[in-house]
Amino acid sequence: MDLNGVVPLFLKKDKPIYVFSSHFHEDHFNSAIFEWRKLHDKITYILSKDIYKHRRAQSEDADVWLAKGGTWSDGTVSVWALGSTDSGVSWIVETEGKRIFHAGDLNNWYARFLPEAVPGETIYSEEFDEEIDPIAHEKQYLGELKDIRKIAGSFDVVMFPVDGRIGNGYTLGGRQFIERFKVGLFVPMHFVASGFESAWRMKEFTEEKGIPFWEISREGEAIEI
Repeated sequence: MDLNGVVPLFLKKDKPIYVFSSHFHEDHFNSAIFEWRKLHDKITYILSKDIYKHRRAQSEDADVWLAKGGTWSDGTVSVWALGSTDSGVSWIVETEGKRIFHAGDLNNWYARFLPEAVPGETIYSEEFDEEIDPIAHEKQYLGELKDIRKIAGSFDVVMFPVDGRIGNGYTLGGRQFIERFKVGLFVPMHFVASGFESAWRMKEFTEEKGIPFWEISREGEAIEI
């Protein structure tokens, strides 16, 4: 939802607009985005195929459907769909000489369980209500980073989950990312439910690497890069 009225400002501009959605979860996708077509005639929807698979949209709703490994370009914007440790995909987008990474729900989500994990054994998580294997999950996450590295080793902007709700070690996934890639600007995501300041914890780690960090303090905040 666009509670701060940011989207209408973009729809008034006479320039192409590209809309991405990484997966079908409600905090990443809302079918209301298709209404924007009525207000702008140069808009392109680039969506993860799992949104269609879960029947959140019709095949004709998107201009481009991508799953992991898929690519697309119109000469202005080039897109690579990479993997996730949850649903859908993560994105690499190149345009006007800039390279952007959007993680979607790619993260080391079970980091807090790692200190007590035993290889090959699962741990019951009350918050996820399931048996999880944190070591295998981290291995999958690091494998996804290797796949991303095959496409690019540096990004001008990285948007990545820093979600305090997952408990101790909630910055681990972000730290593992910045250890492996050159990053121009780190933008935290997925933190509103745990508070804006919770995401700022990541700043000390980006500063150690000399990476600028966007210390977002309110909804609707903007930055020029």
